[in-house]
Amino acid sequence: MKLSKSEEKLMDLIWSHQPLFMKELLEVHPEPKPAPSTVATLLKRMQQKGYVGFKLFGNSRQYHALVEKPDYFSGQVKTIIKDFFSDNPLQFASFFTKKTDLTTKELEEIKKLVETEIERRKK
Repeated sequence: MKLSKSEEKLMDLIWSHQPLFMKELLEVHPEPKPAPSTVATLLKRMQQKGYVGFKLFGNSRQYHALVEKPDYFSGQVKTIIKDFFSDNPLQFASFFTKKTDLTTKELEEIKKLVETEIERRKK
């Protein structure tokens, strides 16, 4: 299941600061800070979706990610390719390189990354 934008913001804080209690999560949340009840609701939804787990310390929960950040974003990119580019990675790459205002230097760096990955896979 996909995370909402609000859930993604919380998830990013969890990835960056885990493990953490709700009080700590509220402290690191940028302004405007959401109400504790809002964060509790979002955390519950994220638990139900399988993204967040917790350890119980008395009555307090210490939250941690159940899904690693690269795995989540990899899934999101695959969904974008499937939904917007007819499951065709080449159409995605064409769009990405032509329509995102990348500099020549950035395109050269991407080219090096692709060439390195091709060489790695040949081994």
